[in-house]
Amino acid sequence: MEYLPGPAAPAHGNILCCQCGVPIPPNPANMCVGCLRAQVDITEGIPKQGTLHFCRQCERYLQPPGTWIQCTLESRELLALCLKKLKASLSKVRLIDAGFIWTEPHSKRLKLKLTVQKEVINGAVLQQIFVVEYIVQPQMCEDCHRIEAKDYWKAVVQVRQKTLHKKTFYYLEQLILKHRLHQNTLRIKEIHDGLDFYYSSKQQAQKMVDFLQCIVPCRSKSSQRLMSHDIHSNVYNYKSTFSVEIVPICKDNVVCLSPKLAQSLGNMSQICVCIRVTSTIHLIDPSTLQIAEIDGNTYWRHPFNSLFHPRQLEEFIIVDINRVQEKKRGAGAGARSNKHTLAEAWVQKTSELNTDRQYFCCTHLGHILNPGDLVLGFDLANCNLNDEFANKMNPHNIPDVVLIKKSYDRTKRQRRRNWKLKELERDREGTDTDDERQYQDFLEDLEEDEAIRKNVNIYRNADIPVESDTDDDGPPRISLAEMLEDLHISEDATGGEGANMMTE
Repeated sequence: MEYLPGPAAPAHGNILCCQCGVPIPPNPANMCVGCLRAQVDITEGIPKQGTLHFCRQCERYLQPPGTWIQCTLESRELLALCLKKLKASLSKVRLIDAGFIWTEPHSKRLKLKLTVQKEVINGAVLQQIFVVEYIVQPQMCEDCHRIEAKDYWKAVVQVRQKTLHKKTFYYLEQLILKHRLHQNTLRIKEIHDGLDFYYSSKQQAQKMVDFLQCIVPCRSKSSQRLMSHDIHSNVYNYKSTFSVEIVPICKDNVVCLSPKLAQSLGNMSQICVCIRVTSTIHLIDPSTLQIAEIDGNTYWRHPFNSLFHPRQLEEFIIVDINRVQEKKRGAGAGARSNKHTLAEAWVQKTSELNTDRQYFCCTHLGHILNPGDLVLGFDLANCNLNDEFANKMNPHNIPDVVLIKKSYDRTKRQRRRNWKLKELERDREGTDTDDERQYQDFLEDLEEDEAIRKNVNIYRNADIPVESDTDDDGPPRISLAEMLEDLHISEDATGGEGANMMTE
């Protein structure tokens, strides 16, 4: 038998390009790739330049017709936004690939490299790569317009405290700065008895009210007023007002509790000293060291007022003092403070040193007082108490003097203070010497009370030299370990992903 070879595979010959005569494999157009691209441009009708609108205030891009979206440089969101600008033109071709070409972050230019395909002459498919350049134009969004106007608001939070001292507001200001609750405000206005926070939405104002109810004892109520109404679209435009009232009790106030409230707190004395105001009111009985905490709901059910104003503080000198090791506790007595020491002291007013009149009192400051020290307190023996509960008390149960805190040289204290606090940017009606004195009182409270200090961001003041923290003589001081460096972080000049597109 003879082996018969199979039929040979047909050989594909080359043809000549009908335009330039170059041998090419056969194709439906009978033209080489160079001539085909010269004859047909599949990117015709696709714009090679475009415009993106960018808000420099909130760093958002405009997505037509009226939506502003947050996009970082070379992100998928920004790529989708750029392609939507070309959506109508790209409907005639097939998009194969799209990506960014690197540009300087501050050049106000974005370049997009696109790869497209399209069927051309006699069914031939042509693929082409081209670049689309976008110019970033600055345009302020509506939300930022309202912020810059400063008088366009939809909700306001009115924070009030019916007291002459602003210690609670200074503490509240530091908490707002620490938790950055001031960033969404359109405007902060300071008035004589509180602060007003203006917002562009009701939800942001409600968030501030919830924050205040968590950090200070207060109560709130809300109302709204109809500003406009569109009967065709059934759209209502309201302005909302939230009123927040903080309890009128500050640190170092002497208060007189109602008999019912004093009994419910462990049979403590009605005359107490407020040692701290955080989310609750912290009270201490200077005669027994018994402590109690009163929240906002309890206070509004059994309200009480301060017996004295801080201006009524008088300076006393310690003549003699004896620490009391143990004192018999009554039935049902509550918890006692471990941070204070009970002592019995004889004191004399510095304004009455030329007389022999002295006062006997019990104090909770036995751990820091010694004979000869100066101390600030209230004189109950020579004053008229205008209080509902104090007037009904047995005079023998009212102490002659209530000592509040040890007195130090304020000038020396300010000179050695090597730290500072930040303040809210707000519209002020005007400051006077009393406001400055109250602010200095608040700074001294921070130095003396670690429990309040841990909730506040304290920054080191580089203008004042650092002294040794081991010096026990003199007033309390804040250690360097509790201070933060006031850093001013600047962005890299080359930017990066998420860098600001527009700069001045």
